Amino acid sequence: MGASGLCVAGNPAGFLDSKSTSCTRIFANLSKSCLTDPALDAASYFRDFTVLKVPVSDIIVQSMKVPVTAIAPPGAPHMKDNTCHNVVSEVIYGIEFSGTRGIQSVSVRFKVSNISGTSGSSLQQHFTLHFWTRTLSHMLPRSGNPGYITGAPLLVANGGTMQQMSVLRSEGDGSCSQFLRHTVQFGRNMRTGCKLSLPPILEESNCNYIQQKLYMALQGVNRAENLAIMGSAHPAQEDEWTTILIQNCPVKAVNCTACCMVPVTLEIQILWTKAGLLSNPQAQILGARYLYQCHPLKFLGTSMVPVTTVVTFTDMTEWPEPPRGQPQMHWKLPFDMFFPFKVTWNLERSYGGDLAACFLLILILSSILCF
Repeated sequence: MGASGLCVAGNPAGFLDSKSTSCTRIFANLSKSCLTDPALDAASYFRDFTVLKVPVSDIIVQSMKVPVTAIAPPGAPHMKDNTCHNVVSEVIYGIEFSGTRGIQSVSVRFKVSNISGTSGSSLQQHFTLHFWTRTLSHMLPRSGNPGYITGAPLLVANGGTMQQMSVLRSEGDGSCSQFLRHTVQFGRNMRTGCKLSLPPILEESNCNYIQQKLYMALQGVNRAENLAIMGSAHPAQEDEWTTILIQNCPVKAVNCTACCMVPVTLEIQILWTKAGLLSNPQAQILGARYLYQCHPLKFLGTSMVPVTTVVTFTDMTEWPEPPRGQPQMHWKLPFDMFFPFKVTWNLERSYGGDLAACFLLILILSSILCF
Protein backbone atom coordinates (compact mmCIF):
# COMPACT_ATOMS: atom_id res chain seq x y z
CA MET A 1 0.00 0.00 0.00
CA GLY A 2 1.30 3.40 -0.97
CA ALA A 3 1.21 6.63 0.98
CA SER A 4 -2.11 7.60 -0.62
CA GLY A 5 -3.75 4.24 0.16
CA LEU A 6 -3.42 2.99 -3.42
CA CYS A 7 -2.12 -0.49 -4.13
CA VAL A 8 1.52 -0.71 -5.17
CA ALA A 9 3.70 -3.75 -5.85
CA GLY A 10 6.94 -4.58 -4.09
CA ASN A 11 5.81 -5.03 -0.48
CA PRO A 12 7.76 -8.11 0.70
CA ALA A 13 6.29 -10.50 3.27
CA GLY A 14 8.38 -11.10 6.39
CA PHE A 15 8.96 -14.55 7.88
CA LEU A 16 6.78 -15.17 10.98
CA ASP A 17 5.30 -11.71 10.51
CA SER A 18 1.55 -12.29 10.41
CA LYS A 19 -0.28 -9.17 9.34
CA SER A 20 -3.13 -7.74 7.28
CA THR A 21 -3.13 -4.81 4.89
CA SER A 22 -5.64 -3.17 2.57
CA CYS A 23 -5.42 -0.81 -0.36
CA THR A 24 -7.52 0.67 -3.17
CA ARG A 25 -7.28 0.17 -6.92
CA ILE A 26 -8.76 2.70 -9.37
CA PHE A 27 -9.52 1.66 -12.95
CA ALA A 28 -9.47 4.08 -15.83
CA ASN A 29 -10.87 1.43 -18.16
CA LEU A 30 -12.67 -1.31 -16.27
CA SER A 31 -13.44 -3.38 -19.37
CA LYS A 32 -9.74 -3.64 -20.22
CA SER A 33 -8.48 -4.08 -16.65
CA CYS A 34 -11.02 -6.83 -15.98
CA LEU A 35 -9.38 -9.05 -18.59
CA THR A 36 -5.72 -7.97 -18.42
CA ASP A 37 -4.92 -6.82 -14.88
CA PRO A 38 -3.33 -9.77 -12.99
CA ALA A 39 -4.18 -8.19 -9.61
CA LEU A 40 -7.84 -8.99 -10.27
CA ASP A 41 -7.24 -12.63 -11.24
CA ALA A 42 -6.97 -15.20 -8.45
CA ALA A 43 -4.62 -17.37 -10.50
CA SER A 44 -1.86 -14.77 -10.36
CA TYR A 45 -1.59 -15.23 -6.57
CA PHE A 46 -0.62 -18.93 -6.65
CA ARG A 47 0.14 -20.10 -10.18
CA ASP A 48 3.73 -20.55 -11.42
CA PHE A 49 5.54 -19.68 -8.19
CA THR A 50 6.74 -21.57 -5.12
CA VAL A 51 8.10 -20.77 -1.65
CA LEU A 52 11.43 -22.01 -0.29
CA LYS A 53 11.36 -24.05 2.91
CA VAL A 54 14.44 -22.29 4.26
CA PRO A 55 16.64 -19.53 2.81
CA VAL A 56 19.55 -20.97 0.81
CA SER A 57 22.40 -19.38 -1.12
CA ASP A 58 23.49 -22.47 -3.04
CA ILE A 59 21.75 -24.40 -5.78
CA ILE A 60 18.00 -24.73 -5.19
CA VAL A 61 16.79 -28.30 -5.51
CA GLN A 62 13.18 -29.31 -6.11
CA SER A 63 12.74 -30.71 -2.59
CA MET A 64 13.33 -27.24 -1.16
CA LYS A 65 10.35 -25.76 -3.02
CA VAL A 66 6.88 -25.61 -1.49
CA PRO A 67 3.98 -25.08 -3.92
CA VAL A 68 1.14 -22.69 -3.13
CA THR A 69 -2.16 -24.57 -2.89
CA ALA A 70 -5.35 -22.66 -3.71
CA ILE A 71 -8.43 -23.67 -1.70
CA ALA A 72 -11.58 -23.50 -3.85
CA PRO A 73 -10.07 -21.04 -6.35
CA PRO A 74 -12.61 -18.89 -8.23
CA GLY A 75 -12.75 -18.58 -12.00
CA ALA A 76 -11.05 -15.90 -14.08
CA PRO A 77 -12.58 -12.39 -14.17
CA HIS A 78 -14.96 -11.71 -17.05
CA MET A 79 -17.19 -8.87 -18.24
CA LYS A 80 -20.94 -9.27 -18.46
CA ASP A 81 -23.54 -6.52 -18.68
CA ASN A 82 -21.03 -3.77 -17.92
CA THR A 83 -19.96 -5.63 -14.76
CA CYS A 84 -16.66 -7.34 -14.04
CA HIS A 85 -17.32 -10.64 -12.25
CA ASN A 86 -15.00 -12.80 -10.07
CA VAL A 87 -12.76 -9.91 -9.07
CA VAL A 88 -10.40 -10.72 -6.19
CA SER A 89 -11.30 -8.58 -3.18
CA GLU A 90 -9.38 -10.48 -0.48
CA VAL A 91 -6.34 -12.77 -0.47
CA ILE A 92 -5.52 -14.87 2.62
CA TYR A 93 -2.24 -16.80 2.79
CA GLY A 94 -1.81 -19.51 5.42
CA ILE A 95 1.78 -20.67 5.94
CA GLU A 96 2.58 -23.69 8.07
CA PHE A 97 6.10 -23.74 9.46
CA SER A 98 8.21 -25.94 11.70
CA GLY A 99 10.96 -24.65 13.94
CA THR A 100 13.43 -27.23 12.62
CA ARG A 101 12.26 -27.92 9.07
CA GLY A 102 11.17 -24.48 7.88
CA ILE A 103 8.02 -23.85 5.85
CA GLN A 104 5.94 -26.99 5.36
CA SER A 105 2.92 -25.84 3.34
CA VAL A 106 1.38 -22.71 1.85
CA SER A 107 -2.33 -22.29 1.12
CA VAL A 108 -4.32 -19.37 -0.23
CA ARG A 109 -8.00 -18.50 -0.02
CA PHE A 110 -9.92 -15.84 -1.92
CA LYS A 111 -12.97 -13.68 -1.64
CA VAL A 112 -14.38 -12.30 -4.87
CA SER A 113 -16.80 -9.55 -5.73
CA ASN A 114 -18.29 -7.81 -8.77
CA ILE A 115 -17.48 -4.30 -9.99
CA SER A 116 -19.87 -2.21 -12.04
CA GLY A 117 -19.17 0.95 -14.00
CA THR A 118 -16.75 2.17 -16.64
CA SER A 119 -14.09 4.81 -15.92
CA GLY A 120 -13.18 5.76 -12.36
CA SER A 121 -14.33 2.51 -10.81
CA SER A 122 -12.49 1.47 -7.65
CA LEU A 123 -11.90 -1.69 -5.64
CA GLN A 124 -10.63 -2.13 -2.12
CA GLN A 125 -8.51 -5.23 -1.68
CA HIS A 126 -7.46 -6.93 1.57
CA PHE A 127 -4.35 -9.07 2.02
CA THR A 128 -3.68 -11.33 5.01
CA LEU A 129 -0.57 -13.33 5.84
CA HIS A 130 -0.94 -15.87 8.65
CA PHE A 131 1.84 -18.13 10.00
CA TRP A 132 0.89 -21.15 12.05
CA THR A 133 2.40 -24.36 13.37
CA ARG A 134 0.99 -27.68 14.46
CA THR A 135 0.85 -27.93 18.25
CA LEU A 136 1.99 -31.27 19.60
CA SER A 137 -0.35 -32.91 22.08
CA HIS A 138 2.30 -33.22 24.79
CA MET A 139 2.89 -29.47 24.62
CA LEU A 140 -0.69 -28.60 25.54
CA PRO A 141 -1.03 -27.53 29.16
CA ARG A 142 -3.31 -29.48 31.45
CA SER A 143 -6.79 -28.16 32.08
CA GLY A 144 -6.84 -29.58 35.60
CA ASN A 145 -5.30 -32.26 37.77
CA PRO A 146 -7.25 -34.40 37.64
CA GLY A 147 -10.60 -32.57 37.33
CA TYR A 148 -11.29 -29.61 35.05
CA ILE A 149 -10.68 -26.10 36.35
CA THR A 150 -13.35 -23.53 35.56
CA GLY A 151 -12.11 -21.38 32.68
CA ALA A 152 -9.57 -23.93 31.43
CA PRO A 153 -9.74 -25.03 27.75
CA LEU A 154 -11.73 -28.13 26.87
CA LEU A 155 -9.50 -30.89 25.48
CA VAL A 156 -10.61 -32.84 22.39
CA ALA A 157 -8.90 -35.47 20.26
CA ASN A 158 -9.05 -36.67 16.68
CA GLY A 159 -7.09 -39.73 15.64
CA GLY A 160 -4.90 -39.62 18.74
CA THR A 161 -3.99 -35.94 18.31
CA MET A 162 -5.07 -33.77 21.23
CA GLN A 163 -6.13 -30.17 20.78
CA GLN A 164 -8.37 -27.54 22.34
CA MET A 165 -12.03 -27.22 21.41
CA SER A 166 -12.75 -24.03 19.47
CA VAL A 167 -15.70 -22.28 17.84
CA LEU A 168 -16.29 -19.60 15.22
CA ARG A 169 -14.84 -16.13 15.55
CA SER A 170 -15.90 -13.07 13.58
CA GLU A 171 -13.78 -10.39 11.95
CA GLY A 172 -14.37 -6.67 12.33
CA ASP A 173 -16.78 -6.63 9.39
CA GLY A 174 -18.87 -9.52 10.77
CA SER A 175 -17.46 -12.17 8.42
CA CYS A 176 -16.13 -15.48 9.73
CA SER A 177 -12.40 -15.54 10.38
CA GLN A 178 -10.50 -18.04 8.27
CA PHE A 179 -7.88 -18.82 10.93
CA LEU A 180 -8.78 -17.35 14.33
CA ARG A 181 -11.29 -19.17 16.57
CA HIS A 182 -12.54 -18.79 20.13
CA THR A 183 -11.36 -21.41 22.63
CA VAL A 184 -14.14 -23.13 24.58
CA GLN A 185 -13.54 -22.79 28.32
CA PHE A 186 -14.88 -25.28 30.83
CA GLY A 187 -17.98 -24.17 32.70
CA ARG A 188 -18.57 -21.01 30.67
CA ASN A 189 -21.50 -20.81 28.28
CA MET A 190 -20.90 -18.84 25.12
CA ARG A 191 -22.53 -17.81 21.86
CA THR A 192 -20.76 -16.63 18.71
CA GLY A 193 -21.95 -15.70 15.23
CA CYS A 194 -20.62 -14.48 11.91
CA LYS A 195 -21.38 -14.51 8.17
CA LEU A 196 -19.78 -17.10 5.92
CA SER A 197 -19.13 -16.27 2.29
CA LEU A 198 -20.39 -18.76 -0.31
CA PRO A 199 -20.21 -18.83 -4.10
CA PRO A 200 -22.56 -16.19 -5.56
CA ILE A 201 -24.55 -18.73 -7.57
CA LEU A 202 -25.38 -22.10 -6.09
CA GLU A 203 -26.06 -25.07 -8.28
CA GLU A 204 -27.62 -28.38 -7.39
CA SER A 205 -24.39 -30.19 -8.22
CA ASN A 206 -22.36 -28.40 -5.55
CA CYS A 207 -24.85 -28.73 -2.67
CA ASN A 208 -22.55 -31.27 -1.03
CA TYR A 209 -19.65 -28.81 -1.33
CA ILE A 210 -21.69 -26.09 0.41
CA GLN A 211 -22.67 -28.49 3.21
CA GLN A 212 -19.08 -29.58 3.80
CA LYS A 213 -17.84 -26.00 3.80
CA LEU A 214 -20.37 -25.02 6.46
CA TYR A 215 -19.64 -28.12 8.55
CA MET A 216 -15.93 -27.33 8.39
CA ALA A 217 -16.51 -23.71 9.38
CA LEU A 218 -18.66 -24.67 12.38
CA GLN A 219 -16.59 -27.52 13.76
CA GLY A 220 -13.13 -26.54 12.53
CA VAL A 221 -10.72 -28.08 10.06
CA ASN A 222 -9.85 -30.97 12.40
CA ARG A 223 -13.20 -32.29 13.57
CA ALA A 224 -13.26 -33.32 17.22
CA GLU A 225 -14.27 -36.95 17.78
CA ASN A 226 -13.54 -37.45 21.49
CA LEU A 227 -13.71 -35.22 24.54
CA ALA A 228 -11.44 -35.54 27.56
CA ILE A 229 -13.31 -36.64 30.69
CA MET A 230 -10.76 -35.08 33.02
CA GLY A 231 -8.48 -32.10 32.61
CA SER A 232 -5.37 -34.30 32.84
CA ALA A 233 -6.42 -36.86 30.20
CA HIS A 234 -3.72 -38.48 28.06
CA PRO A 235 -4.38 -39.28 24.37
CA ALA A 236 -3.14 -42.86 24.76
CA GLN A 237 -5.60 -43.70 27.57
CA GLU A 238 -8.91 -44.57 25.90
CA ASP A 239 -10.81 -44.76 29.19
CA GLU A 240 -10.06 -41.09 29.81
CA TRP A 241 -12.06 -39.98 26.74
CA THR A 242 -15.72 -40.01 25.77
CA THR A 243 -17.10 -40.04 22.23
CA ILE A 244 -18.89 -36.90 21.05
CA LEU A 245 -22.36 -37.62 19.68
CA ILE A 246 -22.97 -35.82 16.38
CA GLN A 247 -26.38 -35.19 14.83
CA ASN A 248 -25.99 -33.91 11.27
CA CYS A 249 -28.52 -32.35 8.92
CA PRO A 250 -30.77 -34.43 6.66
CA VAL A 251 -29.43 -34.87 3.15
CA LYS A 252 -32.38 -33.31 1.33
CA ALA A 253 -34.81 -30.57 2.23
CA VAL A 254 -38.47 -31.41 2.75
CA ASN A 255 -41.00 -29.85 0.34
CA CYS A 256 -38.29 -27.98 -1.55
CA THR A 257 -36.66 -29.62 -4.55
CA ALA A 258 -34.57 -26.55 -5.41
CA CYS A 259 -33.07 -26.21 -1.91
CA CYS A 260 -29.92 -27.37 -0.22
CA MET A 261 -30.24 -28.32 3.46
CA VAL A 262 -27.28 -26.70 5.20
CA PRO A 263 -26.26 -26.33 8.87
CA VAL A 264 -26.56 -22.79 10.18
CA THR A 265 -26.31 -23.37 13.95
CA LEU A 266 -24.11 -25.70 15.99
CA GLU A 267 -25.18 -26.28 19.58
CA ILE A 268 -22.53 -27.98 21.70
CA GLN A 269 -24.19 -29.54 24.73
CA ILE A 270 -21.87 -30.69 27.51
CA LEU A 271 -22.92 -32.60 30.63
CA TRP A 272 -20.57 -32.59 33.61
CA THR A 273 -20.56 -33.51 37.26
CA LYS A 274 -18.50 -33.27 40.42
CA ALA A 275 -17.06 -36.52 41.74
CA GLY A 276 -14.88 -37.55 44.65
CA LEU A 277 -14.70 -36.31 48.21
CA LEU A 278 -17.05 -33.59 49.40
CA SER A 279 -14.04 -31.75 50.76
CA ASN A 280 -12.29 -31.74 47.35
CA PRO A 281 -14.72 -32.52 44.46
CA GLN A 282 -13.30 -32.93 40.95
CA ALA A 283 -15.15 -31.75 37.83
CA GLN A 284 -15.42 -34.30 35.04
CA ILE A 285 -17.30 -34.65 31.74
CA LEU A 286 -20.19 -37.09 31.47
CA GLY A 287 -20.95 -36.64 27.77
CA ALA A 288 -21.18 -34.18 24.88
CA ARG A 289 -23.26 -33.74 21.74
CA TYR A 290 -22.96 -31.70 18.56
CA LEU A 291 -26.50 -30.75 17.55
CA TYR A 292 -26.83 -29.05 14.16
CA GLN A 293 -29.82 -26.90 13.34
CA CYS A 294 -30.39 -26.86 9.60
CA HIS A 295 -32.08 -24.53 7.16
CA PRO A 296 -33.01 -24.97 3.49
CA LEU A 297 -30.93 -22.73 1.24
CA LYS A 298 -32.15 -21.96 -2.26
CA PHE A 299 -29.70 -22.58 -5.04
CA LEU A 300 -30.07 -19.07 -6.38
CA GLY A 301 -30.00 -17.45 -2.97
CA THR A 302 -27.64 -15.15 -1.11
CA SER A 303 -23.86 -15.58 -1.07
CA MET A 304 -23.56 -14.72 2.67
CA VAL A 305 -24.93 -17.20 5.20
CA PRO A 306 -25.16 -16.24 8.90
CA VAL A 307 -23.93 -19.08 11.13
CA THR A 308 -24.07 -19.39 14.92
CA THR A 309 -22.38 -21.53 17.57
CA VAL A 310 -23.82 -22.06 21.07
CA VAL A 311 -22.00 -23.82 23.92
CA THR A 312 -23.89 -24.86 27.06
CA PHE A 313 -22.65 -26.61 30.19
CA THR A 314 -25.14 -28.49 32.38
CA ASP A 315 -24.23 -29.53 35.92
CA MET A 316 -25.57 -33.04 36.64
CA THR A 317 -24.09 -33.39 40.12
CA GLU A 318 -26.22 -35.40 42.56
CA TRP A 319 -25.19 -34.39 46.05
CA PRO A 320 -25.61 -37.00 48.84
CA GLU A 321 -28.01 -36.47 51.72
CA PRO A 322 -26.55 -34.25 54.42
CA PRO A 323 -25.23 -36.17 57.44
CA ARG A 324 -27.30 -36.35 60.62
CA GLY A 325 -26.52 -33.90 63.40
CA GLN A 326 -24.20 -34.79 66.27
CA PRO A 327 -25.93 -36.37 69.33
CA GLN A 328 -26.86 -33.85 71.98
CA MET A 329 -25.81 -34.34 75.64
CA HIS A 330 -28.75 -34.76 78.08
CA TRP A 331 -27.56 -34.03 81.63
CA LYS A 332 -29.13 -36.50 84.08
CA LEU A 333 -28.13 -36.38 87.74
CA PRO A 334 -27.92 -39.64 89.74
CA PHE A 335 -30.93 -40.35 91.97
CA ASP A 336 -28.78 -40.49 95.14
CA MET A 337 -26.69 -37.39 94.45
CA PHE A 338 -27.87 -35.83 97.77
CA PHE A 339 -27.48 -39.12 99.68
CA PRO A 340 -25.42 -37.85 102.71
CA PHE A 341 -27.63 -34.82 103.26
CA LYS A 342 -30.82 -36.79 102.88
CA VAL A 343 -29.77 -39.45 105.43
CA THR A 344 -28.86 -36.82 108.04
CA TRP A 345 -32.18 -35.05 107.62
CA ASN A 346 -34.06 -38.32 108.02
CA LEU A 347 -32.11 -39.17 111.21
CA GLU A 348 -32.89 -35.77 112.71
CA ARG A 349 -36.57 -36.14 111.90
CA SER A 350 -36.63 -39.67 113.40
CA TYR A 351 -34.86 -38.57 116.63
CA GLY A 352 -37.23 -35.60 117.13
CA GLY A 353 -40.27 -37.85 116.81
CA ASP A 354 -38.98 -40.27 119.48
CA LEU A 355 -38.51 -37.44 122.02
CA ALA A 356 -42.05 -36.16 121.49
CA ALA A 357 -43.49 -39.64 122.03
CA CYS A 358 -41.52 -40.12 125.27
CA PHE A 359 -42.62 -36.72 126.59
CA LEU A 360 -46.28 -37.53 125.88
CA LEU A 361 -45.98 -40.89 127.65
CA ILE A 362 -44.50 -39.21 130.77
CA LEU A 363 -47.39 -36.71 130.93
CA ILE A 364 -49.98 -39.53 130.77
CA LEU A 365 -48.33 -41.56 133.56
CA SER A 366 -47.95 -38.49 135.81
CA SER A 367 -51.66 -37.68 135.53
CA ILE A 368 -52.67 -41.26 136.49
CA LEU A 369 -50.42 -41.38 139.51
CA CYS A 370 -51.62 -38.00 140.76
CA PHE A 371 -55.23 -38.97 140.80
